[in-house]
Amino acid sequence: MTDKLVTLEGVTKTYAGIKALNGVDLSIAAGEAVCLAGENGSGKSTLIKILAGVEQPDAGRIFFDGVAQGPLTPRASADAGIKVIFQDFSLFPNLSVAENITFSAELGLGAKLVHPARMRELAAGTLARIGVEIPLDAAVETLSVAHKQLVAIARALATDARLIIMDEPTAALTEREVRALLTIIRRLKADGVAVLFVSHKLAEVLEVCEYVVVLRNGAKVAEGPASEFDATSLTRHMTGRDVDETPPAPLPPGAPALLTVEGLGKSGAFEEVSFTLHAGEILGVAGLLGSGRTSLAKALFGLVVPQTGRIALQGREVPLGNPIAAATAGIGYVPEDRLTEGLFLTQSIARNIAIGRLDAHSRGGGVLDLPGLWGEARDWLKRLSIKAPDANVPVRSLSGGNQQRVVLARWMARGSRMLVLNGPSVGVDVGSKAEIHGIIAGLAAQGLGVIVISDDLPELLATCHRILVMKAGRMVDDIPGGGISETELAHRLAS
Repeated sequence: MTDKLVTLEGVTKTYAGIKALNGVDLSIAAGEAVCLAGENGSGKSTLIKILAGVEQPDAGRIFFDGVAQGPLTPRASADAGIKVIFQDFSLFPNLSVAENITFSAELGLGAKLVHPARMRELAAGTLARIGVEIPLDAAVETLSVAHKQLVAIARALATDARLIIMDEPTAALTEREVRALLTIIRRLKADGVAVLFVSHKLAEVLEVCEYVVVLRNGAKVAEGPASEFDATSLTRHMTGRDVDETPPAPLPPGAPALLTVEGLGKSGAFEEVSFTLHAGEILGVAGLLGSGRTSLAKALFGLVVPQTGRIALQGREVPLGNPIAAATAGIGYVPEDRLTEGLFLTQSIARNIAIGRLDAHSRGGGVLDLPGLWGEARDWLKRLSIKAPDANVPVRSLSGGNQQRVVLARWMARGSRMLVLNGPSVGVDVGSKAEIHGIIAGLAAQGLGVIVISDDLPELLATCHRILVMKAGRMVDDIPGGGISETELAHRLAS
């Protein structure tokens, strides 16, 4: 046990009679990367909180360097070198890069005065340790998501981190940014820093981790060297079932054109974009950061105003730069960042679904038919298998996969003829991802057109009839679904 940096034995935690963790064992050695895999609700977050000293276990023991620990506090955990990088990074947006990196280290020194030169020296040295360059004086709020994450990693290293826990570190990163992060994790391991890696993206997990621990319903159901797992077996352990992700059957010949895009252009974003989406077709758009894919997605829904071109749905021209007109015409949009752009987090599921069609629930005179509104919401809970006690709970209480289904329900309730899905499975677990893919396939089978914009190449290959490749704002390739491997698609994106 003494060669292990952290060891958990029989850790159990119960909330309201439900065991979030049930006798879980886990050990991590210095310089080792361990994957903690599991669907939402499997107990991953609870285990992280216990290691961070935020929650106390009901039973079990925790050892640091072979020494049994008493009740952990956040301070005791941090002093032992346990650092957690949460999905929101917990940075100070109005402070500089240097200030964010060194804030905790300066507090630990107990100094009464700030020493800017010392802070800059420590920040520069820490960034150099992971091989990245970020302007030390830049305000964190101006940084990209990837750079914010690097600042959070540097902050942990500045306070002598021995174990860094990364909670969904790649959820909001592009493929290129993911590759850079995995390189940094390898550097940390070589430097003797242990990493507990939590991610829904199984390929990344297996690439960077030596050991895998799988939780399901609070219990450890599998563990072993990463070499003994592949994406299929890992998914089976996480979900308790086989998840089939096969490409869709070819589109029937003669499927009518649904959406026509001609010569769409926006200076600095995209130019001369033309394509046709057919009824019942799932069309993928792949592109690296800066390719223009997100600007195109927003332009199709009127959130970005093109300077040239036209969009027509079922032969009728849709006014450019007008989201209300796009929605009225039958175009729905599911944004990549559902938390800030797609949902009213404090409002109920029912209100989030109904917000797009309140007129349909009006009794006149500004009075809503509330029984009808709640009844419709309950129907969508059943139809999309949204896991919630009832439609009255706030949408922020749901898992990522269930939140995404609420956004889909809003547009389906409106009777949209086509949907633009920007990163439809970002931040959702593997089981929910497969279920969302099933919903997309079901919509296409009903004759809807679906555009899937994603940098998750396996997702595009598993769901789409065709894939358009976008580079530097232009469409450069049109690939039939099932006609290309992931490696070849990645090569076409990068070349």
